[in-house]
Amino acid sequence: MLKEFKNFIMTGNVVEFAVAVIMAGAIGKVVNAFVSNIIMPIVGMFTGGVNFADKKIVLSEAIADATGKVTTPENAILYGAWIDTIINLIIVGFVMFLIIKAYNKSKKPVEAPAPAGPTKEEVLLGEIRDLLKK
Repeated sequence: MLKEFKNFIMTGNVVEFAVAVIMAGAIGKVVNAFVSNIIMPIVGMFTGGVNFADKKIVLSEAIADATGKVTTPENAILYGAWIDTIINLIIVGFVMFLIIKAYNKSKKPVEAPAPAGPTKEEVLLGEIRDLLKK
C-alpha cells in the first residue's frame, strides 16, 4: 500500500498539479496587489479621486458604550471591495488567457503519420484486377 501511494504521489500529474496550485496562489497575491495598489488608484483618479476601497453603504451604524468601546459593529455593504474583486477577476482571467495561449503556442504540433502505402495484398489484388481488365 505504501508503494502504491508512493507511485501515485510521484506521478507527473500529481506533482504538476501541486506546482500549479502553489503558483496560482502566488499569482493571485501578485494580481491582487497589482489591482489594489496600481489599477484602483488609476481608476480612482479618473473618477475624481474616489477610493473604491472605502466605498460602502452603511446599513446600521456601530454602537459604542460610554467608554467608547464598540459593542455592536457597523453593518455595511462593501461595494467598493466588490468592485476591486471584479477588476481582480478580469485581470486574473486575462493573465490566465495569456499563459494558456503562450503554452499552446509553445507546444509542437503533433504531425500526422504519413499515409501508409498499399499492403502487399492490395498490390497483388490491383495487379490481378489489371490483368483481368486486359
